[in-house]
Amino acid sequence: MTDNFKESALRYHAEPTPGKLCIQPTTPLSNKRDLSRAYSPGVAYACEAIVEDVNEAARMTARGNLVGVISNGTAVLGLGNIGPLASKPVMEGKAVLFKKFANIDVFDIEVAENDVDKLVDIVCALEPTFGGINLEDIKAPECFIVEAKCRERMNIPVFHDDQHGTAIVAAAAVYNGLRVVEKSIEDIKCVVSGSGAAAIACVDLLVSMGLQKEHVTLIDRTGVIYSGRGEGMNPWKERYARDTTDRTLDDAIDGADLFMGLSSPGVLTPEMVAKMAPKPLILAMANPTPEIMPELAKEVRPDAILATGRSDYPNQVNNVLCFPFIFRGALDCGATTINEEMKQAAVKAIADLAMKQATDVVAEAYAGEDLTFGPEYLIPKPFDPRLIEEVPVAVVQAAMDSGVATRPIADLDAYRAKLHEFVNAAGLFMQPMIEAAKQGPKRRLVYAEGENDDVLMAMQAIVDEGVAKPILIARNEIVQASMERLGLRFNLGEDVSVFDPRDCDHHDQYWQHYHDKVGRKGITVEAAQAEMRQNPTALAATMVSMGEAHGMICGKVNRFETHFRQINQVLGSNGHAASVCALLLPSGPLFLADAFLNVDPDAEELVAITEASIDFVKQFGVEPKVALLSHSNFGSSSSGSARKMRDAAAMLRDKHPEVQVDGEMHSYTAMNEELRQRIFPGANLSGSANLLIMPNLDAANIALGLIRSLTDALLVGPFLTGMNKPAHIVIPSVSARGIFNMSALTAAHVERYCEDNVCLP
Repeated sequence: MTDNFKESALRYHAEPTPGKLCIQPTTPLSNKRDLSRAYSPGVAYACEAIVEDVNEAARMTARGNLVGVISNGTAVLGLGNIGPLASKPVMEGKAVLFKKFANIDVFDIEVAENDVDKLVDIVCALEPTFGGINLEDIKAPECFIVEAKCRERMNIPVFHDDQHGTAIVAAAAVYNGLRVVEKSIEDIKCVVSGSGAAAIACVDLLVSMGLQKEHVTLIDRTGVIYSGRGEGMNPWKERYARDTTDRTLDDAIDGADLFMGLSSPGVLTPEMVAKMAPKPLILAMANPTPEIMPELAKEVRPDAILATGRSDYPNQVNNVLCFPFIFRGALDCGATTINEEMKQAAVKAIADLAMKQATDVVAEAYAGEDLTFGPEYLIPKPFDPRLIEEVPVAVVQAAMDSGVATRPIADLDAYRAKLHEFVNAAGLFMQPMIEAAKQGPKRRLVYAEGENDDVLMAMQAIVDEGVAKPILIARNEIVQASMERLGLRFNLGEDVSVFDPRDCDHHDQYWQHYHDKVGRKGITVEAAQAEMRQNPTALAATMVSMGEAHGMICGKVNRFETHFRQINQVLGSNGHAASVCALLLPSGPLFLADAFLNVDPDAEELVAITEASIDFVKQFGVEPKVALLSHSNFGSSSSGSARKMRDAAAMLRDKHPEVQVDGEMHSYTAMNEELRQRIFPGANLSGSANLLIMPNLDAANIALGLIRSLTDALLVGPFLTGMNKPAHIVIPSVSARGIFNMSALTAAHVERYCEDNVCLP
């Protein structure tokens, strides 16, 4: 590594706050009443509840979502026995991976104890604190003993990730590799270089899945582990000692179908690889330099399938594919252990996921890589958001089936949806719209920027989910080339149509219809013809106006107001066009209007904006709680801006007495019921407002930007209201997932439009 990288890594750990994690409260602690509930005397009630029922600990405390990452620092990464204090950065790193990938909280505990029995006593004494224990970087063979004794004594999952995490991900790669080469695990010959904790665990798991012990040859520094060998043996190696005349890796590799390396760089030579069976699987997992570099293996055996522990080669065997998700499932069902059934379920879930189409999130994170299942894509990427859905569900099912779940989950579909919500907050929130789009007739949606990668990536999800019949304004040859590059599998002409704007030269009806709409606005015939060829937004709007498409989406390229002007010229509005956005926060969705269109709406326009926004919020099954925001707080200012918000709120209360709506008020007052009750107890609003109506475009746009940047809130929208036909404009930063969400919104909008209007099939 370069000195620059070293300095960058050191700054990463030291700035802006030392270390990589901290503890934050999950409940308010801002006054005396909060203090009395959080600590004495209110905390006593929670203690008594646990005394009466120990399962209440998972509900009353953080224990049900808390893992202890525990190490004595005797085998840290590639650094060896550096001791517990120096191991702390690694353990903190493990903690943030748990949080990032599975929303699991962690206390990292570095223990200055090398005596096995004393270390076991320390770990076991911590059982009341944790829902699970992740043992980390403890050297072999002590790690076997520590884990076995802790599992025997403790009634919570104990998992040595160096062993089982590696084993599960490696087994998933083997499982899929055998699918590719069409071999059976029962028939293959396996050679393993290495006999430490990870190697033994890998073999144990594969044997539990069908690998025959007599087909396994284990090799350590001394050589082949054979029956009767005395040097360097221990009970774990002894289990795989067998009668053989092989004494070296070169002897054993002859005819092997699978090589697994968890040992040293360069121990597997090209000459050895040449002697392996046809279509060999090679998992060279030594880090940072594998047992053989993939390019060397490929020179002598082009038919070989390679996996390593490195991120710069295909098929990285990375523990992060496993440990956060197997713990997520184990914690959620209150598993007392992580057994073989749960490990095998994790293997198959990880392996099966690689066979599914990669999402846009993964494609963006690994741009330029081929993410289509095959020899160079055997296992998912670490940033595949579907891991949190697939693996925990499989683990929970296995835990329940094997009888180790103390809190069985009755509705696994609801559990999956909850997991999905963590990965992609838009998922569960958007589900009503997605279902509405799927259940109705498949409506034709036209996409103005049909050659854009994000738009094309969204098409796969739209086709898979059955949300709409997409029409891309694009050149067919460009789309086909991009599909191949992106690994997309929808069928052009069947699943997705392409309309080439160059064809407008042969179809006069487009420019004629467009000219009918805009001819009195200074657009000549020649200009109309040129617009249909060169302006995809105008063409998309024309197709919607003519009934050739039911709705349209544009905006990935160019400015919002430019797109709106072009759409409005063709489709028109009811005079009160506006936009509303949904911001998905951990506390729930927050809606905001109008951040894109109306510069300085008056009271009547604010009423129209709010009414349209209320309808939008209701479509998600959310009860609108509306706050009209201002610098004024319930009459504290008489400025024109304050008065219009006050007047609009009064009009809305008169017109919609069934809706919670009030204003004008400060944003903090809108979000804090306790403060609001002190200032104005009679407010027509309870709890926290979820629909914020801004006084002008500046305030709305600034607020939207601040909320997104300060909270990492996921944006759904903007959604255009008041248009004569369904048409929506995304923002340039939108992802493929955002385009999919907007497509579901638009398709649902079409269904509502068609209920009130005549729509062509």
